[in-house]
Order: sequence, then C-alpha cells, then structure tokens
Amino acid sequence: MTTDPGTALFAERPWFAANEILAFVVELGALACLSWWGFTVGDSRSLHILLGLGVPLTAVVLWSLFAAPKARLRPGLPGVLLVKAVVLGGGAAAVYGVGHPLGAVIMAVVVVANTAVAETLRRTVPGRTVPVPTAEPDGPTGSPASG
Repeated sequence: MTTDPGTALFAERPWFAANEILAFVVELGALACLSWWGFTVGDSRSLHILLGLGVPLTAVVLWSLFAAPKARLRPGLPGVLLVKAVVLGGGAAAVYGVGHPLGAVIMAVVVVANTAVAETLRRTVPGRTVPVPTAEPDGPTGSPASG
C-alpha cells in the first residue's frame, strides 16, 4: 500500500494542514473581493464587466506564474511575497474600496498572519534534511601528516 507523502505530512502536522486550507480559502476570497470591486467600479456596464472579470483574471495569472507552489517562473522568497502582497493585499484593498473598512482590516490581518505562519511552517518540515556546511581548511592544517 503506497501512501502519498503530502497526505502523510498533513496527518503528521495538522496545524500545517489547517493553515494551508486557510491560505487557499484566503486566496479564493481575495479573488472574489477583486471581482466584487471590479463589478462596482465605474459607471458603464462594459467597464463593470471588464474590471469584474479582468482584475481577478490578472491576479490568477500573476499567482500561477510567480506564487503558486509549482509556478513556472517562481522567484525567490521576496518575489513570491511581493506577488502575494499584490494579490492578497489587493483583495483587502478591494474590500475597502467597496466601502467596508473594518472588513478590509480584518482581511489584511488574516492575510499577514496566514502568510507568515505558512512561510515559517514550510521551512520547518520534519524529516527534511538540511545540509550542514562543514569546515574545510583552506590550506595545509599544519599537522605532521600533511606535508
């Protein structure tokens, strides 16, 4: 019987699993908020449709290219966090833009806390061996055997 390592990891680390599920819900919520904002901005029906569909679609493209776990162009941590700040922070800003400042603050706090916990937990996966640098001498050690 083969077990999926990802499933085993969730079973071993339920807080990690819960935070990953929350991260997914927050991501979907940010897309919904961006769409909500887009459908309410401007006066024309065509602008509502363009922004209501275009803004979240742009966020999905950015996320899939740079921030997704299997992103094609995954930059280093600062780049990933920048994309997450733009997309998830944009969701919080969108909530503010539609007239819900308290909701925006709550969403921003959840986004920051969830992202901080997620990035911390992803770097402390049990069973993952991290190579320890060894001290290699740069030259002769001065011992009688080296000569």
